[in-house]
Amino acid sequence: MTDYPHLFQPLDLGHVTLPNRVLMGSMHTGLEEVGDFDRVAAFYGARARGGVGLIVTGGMSPNREGGVLPGAAGLFKPEDIANHHRVTGRVHEEGGRIAMQILHAGRYAYSPECVAPSAVKSPISPFAPRELDEDGIEKQIADIATAAARARDAGYDGVEIMGSEGYFLNQFLVTHTNRRTDRWGGIYENRMRLPVEVVRRVRAAVGDDFIVIYRLSMIDLVPNGSTWDEVVTLAKAIEGVGASILNTGIGWHEARIPTIATSVPRRAFTWVTRKLMGEVSIPVITSNRINTPEVAESVLADGCADMVSMARPFLADSDFVAKANAGRSATIAPCIACNQACLDHTFEMKVASCLVNPQAAHETELQYTPTNAPKRIAVVGAGPAGLSASIVAGERGHAVTLFDRAKEIGGQLNMAKKVPGKEEFFGLIDWYRTMLVEHGVDVRLEVEGEADDLVGFDHVIVATGVVPRDPGIPTSGGMQVVNYVDILTGRAVAGKRVAIVGAGGIGFDVAEFLTHDGESPAENLDLWKEEWGVSDPGMHRGGLAPEGASPAPSPRKVTLLQRKAERPGKRLGKTTGWIHRASLMRKGVKMMGGTDYVLIDRHGLHVTTSDGPALIECDTVVLCAGQEPERRLQSALEGRGVEVHVIGGADVAAELDAKRAIDQGARLAAGL
Repeated sequence: MTDYPHLFQPLDLGHVTLPNRVLMGSMHTGLEEVGDFDRVAAFYGARARGGVGLIVTGGMSPNREGGVLPGAAGLFKPEDIANHHRVTGRVHEEGGRIAMQILHAGRYAYSPECVAPSAVKSPISPFAPRELDEDGIEKQIADIATAAARARDAGYDGVEIMGSEGYFLNQFLVTHTNRRTDRWGGIYENRMRLPVEVVRRVRAAVGDDFIVIYRLSMIDLVPNGSTWDEVVTLAKAIEGVGASILNTGIGWHEARIPTIATSVPRRAFTWVTRKLMGEVSIPVITSNRINTPEVAESVLADGCADMVSMARPFLADSDFVAKANAGRSATIAPCIACNQACLDHTFEMKVASCLVNPQAAHETELQYTPTNAPKRIAVVGAGPAGLSASIVAGERGHAVTLFDRAKEIGGQLNMAKKVPGKEEFFGLIDWYRTMLVEHGVDVRLEVEGEADDLVGFDHVIVATGVVPRDPGIPTSGGMQVVNYVDILTGRAVAGKRVAIVGAGGIGFDVAEFLTHDGESPAENLDLWKEEWGVSDPGMHRGGLAPEGASPAPSPRKVTLLQRKAERPGKRLGKTTGWIHRASLMRKGVKMMGGTDYVLIDRHGLHVTTSDGPALIECDTVVLCAGQEPERRLQSALEGRGVEVHVIGGADVAAELDAKRAIDQGARLAAGL
């Protein structure tokens, strides 16, 4: 008897029955571009072995002009079929099924060869597209159909046609990007002609016994986006020409509304998919911010969809489905939607991975093999680095003792979880607590872990973290001056006017903390929709509220300052920095770069800018000016001749980089 009866109900597609209602949604990992298809096969094979009902690959381009980037992976060269056969063969060996996503980027292609319905440049690409003529449109249709046929030849069980997120097919649907006056533009019947014809030709190319998924944009979140009537009209037409399943796309990539970041509430858009239920007879898949089996089960039980798509949760844990089915959901490594190692890596031209799970997309080179020579290992510090090292070492069979002076594990993750929009960190800490027990780690809290206590261990890992750096601003008294730890732990309460010194990730987190009062929008969908101006596409075109964003007012006046003469927040995550900047700007936060700190006195913070001296009047100054490694234990141990491994913030203090700390801890423990 399963705890998730809806999730584990088989799904009959006619020619094939899927074992459960879980789709591994498409993600671009960059693995195919590396060219090591054994590594690609290992990645997808692990997810198939983990029990997912159906896998969808990252987007494969049907031709050169449709590639997201020059050199993007696809199926348009003879050797491509053999390479992809290695992937599908591994998936089938593991008992899984896999569909290849066909993605034509259109004007989103980062290339001078990009093409589109009209020569309207995208705001997220420097290249203006070439407007296609009739022959050009026919070429794109034929290339997509050919890619689908090649996918079948390569052993795939189906294809997903990418028709959402503002890519090529989506660009034909709305007047903002389609300004044509021929049979491919104008009235909606003409604008939807291309996606319908593509699905028709794909079905003809692959036959009836092959899965054809269409990824449909159900809420565009851009001006002049589709109306709900248009969405339903297209859905019915796509069903009519042979699609097996409709998958959900949420928002164009150029939309100024977050859709998958950690500050987005769980299952934030399943209400949109529910509107389509009953309008078509083929299965409908819902997506975005579904990251636990409990959430997935509730989505299906509520009638929001026939199937759920989860993408990044399968980076966090390849065994997500198997663990849920075995009643071990507490051991599922949680996706916290941070984007730091997945989407940020993609935009930095790196192979994607996962902050929580460094093995993701690195299965062939980072392995936690059981040890044949167990050691006694001491880990000092139960922050991200120490937890990662402890769990991997314990999993491999070492005897691990974890020391921490605090009353609870988590280190500075316990501060992150207090920031509105970062509530997922509660679940991450819970998971670490579970896995320490799972792998037999001896946890000793409220124990300092002195050098004398550590002599005799085979390995000592120092993960003692960081201490806040004092920027040394002269202070004459009469002002509340505290650091970020004081604020986020509740040791200090800020006044109504706050100056934050330091505009890195911690400064932005403190600003978020100080500008919110009451319930977090990440925990309340109605509040979040008001904060970002999201409406029902049945009422407003594209799902944009006509009044725009309406966030709750900030309970404090906040000024965020930095010494660097650049835009504050420039160095935040590639895919989330804009969210933090927009959120704080709407809260009235003043951001200042290029400031020199002169003096703190009872009147406020005195600074010098390019415009001359200035006074930031405030009641509280919060110092977020970086960190220093805490290495006292390292020196004491080395003085006793003990070999020490230093990881995490104790090694390099850099903006509380949990991604680096967790990866470093895992890799060290994997090699001991």
